[in-house]
Amino acid sequence: MSRDTIAAVATGAGRAGIGIVRVSGPDVARIAQAVTAQALAPRVATHLPFLDADGSALDVGLALRFVAPHSFTGEDVLELQGHGGPAVLDLVLARVLALGARPARPGEFSERAFLNDKLDLAQAEAVADLVDASGAAAARAAVRSLDGAFSSDVHAVLDAIVGLRVWLEAALDFSEEDIDFLADPELGARAASLVEKLDTLLARSAQGRRLRDGLTVVITGRPNVGKSSLLNALAGADSAIVTDIAGTTRDVLREDIVLDGVPLHVLDTAGLRESEDAVEREGIRRARAALASADHVLVVLDASDPVLLAVELPDALPRTVVLNKRDLVDADTLAGVARGQTDTVVAVSAHTGDGMVALRERLLDVAGHDAAIEGVYLARRRHLDALEEARDAANDALARLADGVMPELAAEELRRAQQALDRITGRFDVEDLLGRIFADFCVGK
Repeated sequence: MSRDTIAAVATGAGRAGIGIVRVSGPDVARIAQAVTAQALAPRVATHLPFLDADGSALDVGLALRFVAPHSFTGEDVLELQGHGGPAVLDLVLARVLALGARPARPGEFSERAFLNDKLDLAQAEAVADLVDASGAAAARAAVRSLDGAFSSDVHAVLDAIVGLRVWLEAALDFSEEDIDFLADPELGARAASLVEKLDTLLARSAQGRRLRDGLTVVITGRPNVGKSSLLNALAGADSAIVTDIAGTTRDVLREDIVLDGVPLHVLDTAGLRESEDAVEREGIRRARAALASADHVLVVLDASDPVLLAVELPDALPRTVVLNKRDLVDADTLAGVARGQTDTVVAVSAHTGDGMVALRERLLDVAGHDAAIEGVYLARRRHLDALEEARDAANDALARLADGVMPELAAEELRRAQQALDRITGRFDVEDLLGRIFADFCVGK
C-alpha cells in the first residue's frame, strides 16, 4: 500500500461544464475535512463549497469520499466535482497539494489500482484504451477488456497449461513405475487442444489490436490503374495527385480514415514496375517497404486491362483484389476477369464511386468490425507478442510429446508458455515494463 497521497485533475484539458479533482492515499480524510469543513459520509455525494486556507470559497460542487478498499485505487479516495474551468480546477488542485498531497504521475491512479489488486494489468490498460477509443466499436471492445473478458480468456488458457504441466511433471516423477503415463494419448490430445486455444485467443486479440491501433491498408498495383484515385475515393478528398501519366505517384502517401469508428491507415504507393527513373525507383523501393508493414493489401487492377503485377507479393500477406474502372467494361467482361482471381474481388469505379460501399464493407470485415460488436476485446502489441511466444512454446511442447524424445523439455516449454501469458495480466515484477505502460496514461487516470 502506498504511503503518500496523490492528486490530479481527472478530467480533460480545456473548458467544460464539470471538472473533477481526484485524490487518493492515506491523507484523504484529513484533506477532505480541510477542504469541505465537514466529515464526509462514505459514498455519499455532498453539495458544498470547496474552501481555501482562509475559509473563502474556491468553488461549489459535489464532494465524494470512498473508504479503502472500496474505491477504484483500493485506497481512500476523494473526488471534488466542480465547475470545469481550468483556472477553477487549478485553484482547487493547488489547495489539495498545499494540504500535503503530491501531483500524480500519468497513470498513477490506475497503477495503484493494479498494485492493490483492484485490476489486473490487462484491465488497467483497458482504462487508457477506453479513454482513447476512436469509435464505438473500439469503445465496446475496451469495456469488455475492462470488465475482464480478455483476462478471463487468458486465465482459462493458463489453467489448461497448469493442468497439463501437473500431468506431465507427475508422469516424469513416476517414470520408473509400470504404467507409462507419457504414452497416454490423452496427454497429446490436451497439448493439441492447448495449441488450438492459443491460436483462437491470438486471432481474436489480433482483431482487437486492429480496432485499437487501426488497420494499415496498402494500395498497390501497376502504374496508372487508379491507385491514387482509389485513395481519394476512400478518403473523400483529393489527397493524391491524379493524372493520366503513369508513374505520377513517386512517394508513399498516407491518409487516416475512420469507417464506422474503425481507424484505417491507408497508404498509396508508387506503381510497381521496372523503371530507369531514379526518383521513381526510390518510390518503388518505398512501396515494397510499405508492404512489409501492411495488415491488408488492396491489389488494384484495371478492369479494362487486367495485367497482373510485375512482382510477386508474399503469400502470407492478406489481400483483396480491386477491379477498378468497372465503368469502362460490360458486366460479362467484368465477371470473366473476377473469375480469374483466387482472392476476394471487389469491382469499383473510383471515378464514379460505384462499388465503393462494397469496398468499405470489405475493409470493415477485415478489421473485425462485426466481431467487435459481438465480443472481441482490445489488445496491444505486447499482448500479441506474449500470445505468440506462448503459442510457439506450446507447439514445441506438443512436438516433444509427439516424438517422445526428452519429454522433460516439453515441461520446460509449458513453463515458458505460462510465463509469457503471466506477462499479460501482470503476474510478474518488472518495474520498467510497468513504468512504460502507465506512463502512456493521462494524468488523473
